[in-house]
Amino acid sequence: MSIETILPADAASPEEPAAPLTDAEIFAAHQGGKLAISSTAPLATKRDLSIAYTPGVAQVSRAIAADPDLAKTLTWAQRLVVVVSDGTAVLGLGNIGASASLPVMEGKSALFKTFGELDSIPLVLNTTDVDEIVETLVRLRPSFGAVNLEDVSAPRCFELEEKLIEALDCPVMHDDQHGTAVVVLAALTGAAKVTGRELAGLRVVISGAGAAGIAVAEILLAAGIGDVVLLDSRGVIHRNRADIAADPGSKKARLAARSNPRGVDGGPGEALLGADVFIGVSSSKLDEEHLKLMNHSSIVFALSNPDPEVLPEVARQYAAVVATGRSDFPNQINNVLAFPGIFRGALDAGARRITPAMKLAAARAIAALAEDGLSADYIVPSPLDPRVAPAVSAAVAAAAEAE
Repeated sequence: MSIETILPADAASPEEPAAPLTDAEIFAAHQGGKLAISSTAPLATKRDLSIAYTPGVAQVSRAIAADPDLAKTLTWAQRLVVVVSDGTAVLGLGNIGASASLPVMEGKSALFKTFGELDSIPLVLNTTDVDEIVETLVRLRPSFGAVNLEDVSAPRCFELEEKLIEALDCPVMHDDQHGTAVVVLAALTGAAKVTGRELAGLRVVISGAGAAGIAVAEILLAAGIGDVVLLDSRGVIHRNRADIAADPGSKKARLAARSNPRGVDGGPGEALLGADVFIGVSSSKLDEEHLKLMNHSSIVFALSNPDPEVLPEVARQYAAVVATGRSDFPNQINNVLAFPGIFRGALDAGARRITPAMKLAAARAIAALAEDGLSADYIVPSPLDPRVAPAVSAAVAAAAEAE
């Protein structure tokens, strides 16, 4: 069986200009959901039924009972991705609950099928208890091959991902963290080349220290960028800040020990003075006056959706390269560039975990695809570029096999 994306027959080509969306169009497209199950086995004759179901299927079940590893090739489970959410941090909507999150998770599963050629099903849970979610997925483990965590609020998402990685013998990734981080690194690689900079020499400021912000900081540090400064609602994160020092085991404290090498203190103004790069992954607005404090030919990634931290037309007055999370502006930082290929590569390689090396490989593969047309308005390929998922999956599989 497979999950099929339901697309309208008269869908416009990717190159056609998009008409304004209407409520009628949106709700009509969601009637009955966005997914359906289709059989890969013919069921037209009695012989077909005897092979696909009884009595033939009993032979397969007996074989798996004798050798459980056969389930990897004789069922769809090994290559089935479950998209798991508790509905606590959905898009820009916040904590809307499991049922209301389901349309988003259906969409994610459709993206897995369309871009990664992986079967996927949404699994939304009526609990926000980390241990209950872990226990549920451990019990369901025979039914799937990988877990894509989606729209789980911070800081619970960190604990949930860590516990699932330890509890399950299959790839687990919280896409809001790592998918975002991978595409940001890919885009920053291109932006650095456009502005004539070396990646390792960049001074980067990240506004937002939630799931995405911390993951972005971690992948930038892993890529060799040493000067990374994070901002949260209290200002610059540094090891001597009272709340950080009081909780040395927290994610922020652990990151404070590895970032902000110049010991910057204060707020956005102090952080952005002499910075090359601004990356916004929070709802905070970026003051135009602070843009003036950045270095010449700066790079601005204003990624909050639907409202960027600063509008591109404002940012372009000061920055050489501007990116957002929106499809109606150039340089869209879109997770779909990363997660289908990452999971496909991990499953192709039979990897138990998605490692930092695999994420770095994914980012480099995405960045490489933009090199042939690199410009200020083209630092990453389009999310609809058919080259992306195969390139990412191949790079991730190679990285997994090398580890």
